[in-house]
Amino acid sequence: MSVVTISGTLGSGARDIGRLAAARLGIDYVDREILAEAARALGVSVEAVESFDERGMSRGDRLAALLRRVLERSAAASAADPTMGAGGLELLLSRTYGEAATLPHEVPQQELNATLYIETLTAIIRDLAERGNVLIVGRGSQAILRDWPQSLHVCCTAPAAFRVEAVARREGLSPAASSRRVQESDKNRAAFHRRYFKVDADEPCLYDLVICTGRFPQEAAAELICAAARSRSVEEASSQQA
Repeated sequence: MSVVTISGTLGSGARDIGRLAAARLGIDYVDREILAEAARALGVSVEAVESFDERGMSRGDRLAALLRRVLERSAAASAADPTMGAGGLELLLSRTYGEAATLPHEVPQQELNATLYIETLTAIIRDLAERGNVLIVGRGSQAILRDWPQSLHVCCTAPAAFRVEAVARREGLSPAASSRRVQESDKNRAAFHRRYFKVDADEPCLYDLVICTGRFPQEAAAELICAAARSRSVEEASSQQA
């Protein structure tokens, strides 16, 4: 079962490349927005999700069911902790790198803190990996699943000028505003990984494959990821037969 993580700097195209790779591999694509949407669905479609056979579920329904299982198992989901209902989980999972990096260590029980954040995020990402056939974008997944058997960890990066131009084009920003946006994103991404995982997000040894997306079209980058993931799947099958 394929488990792929993709980390990428803003403007590198990591999300678009991840979507292409997931579609070609026939596996689920999960990013911050999709996790938040699944958490939101917990509050409105619990009975519907519980009645579905997982084989017939949509991706959103499967993720909602997964998040419910995480909540049910987690001590953070106790009735005494109001932050971890569907609404609280949605807010937790929708945190940007910058917001997560500045969470306080110690706050009253009813408020989100850094420990609760990373414990919940880690549980969800490990459950996604356990279910398999998933491509996860960001959220420190490459660090959380660093030792996960047969996982593939990918980093997408590009020169600063390429990224600034890409963000300016996508978000309709001036070159100066886009440059500030990229720099702030890099700062927040670095702070997030240092705080929660004590790693440099751009350390090559965290990854099996590093792609400079300024030198490859997105389709070619996605195919590189697919080839590497298929190679890992073949390796896993061979080890199981041995």
